[in-house]
Amino acid sequence: VKLLNRIELDKVEFEVYPVMDYRFVLVLRGEGISPNITETDPQVEGELPNKSEPLPGLPNMTANAINEFTQKATGVLKGAGSEANGVLLRGFSGLPSIPQFGASYGLTPAAIAAYPMYRGLAQLVGMDVISCESTFESELRVLKANYVGKFDYFFIHYKLADSAGEDGDFEMKIKKLEEFDAHLECITALDPEVLVVCGDHATPSYTSSHSWHPVPFLIKSQYSEGAAGASFSEISCRLGSVGSINAEQLMLSVLAHAGKLNKFGP
Repeated sequence: VKLLNRIELDKVEFEVYPVMDYRFVLVLRGEGISPNITETDPQVEGELPNKSEPLPGLPNMTANAINEFTQKATGVLKGAGSEANGVLLRGFSGLPSIPQFGASYGLTPAAIAAYPMYRGLAQLVGMDVISCESTFESELRVLKANYVGKFDYFFIHYKLADSAGEDGDFEMKIKKLEEFDAHLECITALDPEVLVVCGDHATPSYTSSHSWHPVPFLIKSQYSEGAAGASFSEISCRLGSVGSINAEQLMLSVLAHAGKLNKFGP
């Protein structure tokens, strides 16, 4: 990141911020900056970065800045003998305007996440972010320390199974899910009114990437019904009492299980 911040661009100001592992954030500032450009990540190992292009009918300025940054980053990293040999840029966006989670659902939410990106996402939707160290064990300690008090909703993030899936390591993904399973007792011991285990996407080890497959989820409360099987898997969850629902329906179900709705349905 220090090396990348030494780059100078024509017409555009920028800053680079570290995230974790291979991720960083590039912030561009200048008149006419637009997120409406194509990404440089070819999504294939061994390929050179794609050239960024503006979407049809839009000016070239932002895409030109991205291409200039990509080219100069390669030179800076090579000249410094860095382990990294280039950058891939994707996920372009401006600062979004998102309805705040607490106001939308009548909750006082907190987020505990070791991975920085999820702390940022939680901040965007108005959650209070509670600091923790870089392990899931630390997240659980922080949860326990803050469980009684101002918050009535906790978002806790577990990254390691996703990382193993992206590496295409089936055995490691099993191991990381089993480790998470062993930690679950620390959460159930707090006796939450509603416990939800879910994911934001599937990451099968055989694709080594995010995929389109349905994501299993589990809800436990005094009102939850028994599932069709004893395992937490895609097949068992598909046959469970909730069946298959769209993701936007999940929070409504969570609020219903928590007794937070005056009425369910029209």
